[in-house]
Amino acid sequence: MSKTSYDLSTINAVVFDIDGVLSPSTVPMSTDGVPMRMANIKDGYALQLAVRKGIRLAIISGAATEAVEKRYSALGFHDIYLGISDKAACMRQWMEDNNLTVSETAYVGDDIPDMPAMRMAGLAVAPADAAIEVKRLASYITVAEGGHGVARELLEQILRAQGKWMDSKEVYSW
Repeated sequence: MSKTSYDLSTINAVVFDIDGVLSPSTVPMSTDGVPMRMANIKDGYALQLAVRKGIRLAIISGAATEAVEKRYSALGFHDIYLGISDKAACMRQWMEDNNLTVSETAYVGDDIPDMPAMRMAGLAVAPADAAIEVKRLASYITVAEGGHGVARELLEQILRAQGKWMDSKEVYSW
């Protein structure tokens, strides 16, 4: 796992992009031209556990598919913003609506459109295969590539820092 000097015990909210973060950058197309997304099961476990442990999670993505909304709603996300072109404006409003400070918020992005929102978070995170400009901005770069455990890696470290990883019998269930 990667390391950061940021105090992960202060993180109470994490925002994720979809393509290149929770799913790989390469997106297969269905026969009718609809982009399909992959979902990492270990990410799914960590996401639902983080929700149960009190971490506020959101998605802000330019993608807009019903499958994405269904998948992440089922994992406990309440804040899913799809088809967003101005991610920073969405992030600002989400933080305001949820009374979140910069220092308690992380944003995970992989490409140029994520950079303005990443600058609004106390902890800017990038997958290992993110665009070079994004990695330069990030204060934490995961070992995992997009779609291959980025959420698991980050959330496990946050929950460990807060003493909430493997802390009770409830971690063994979905």
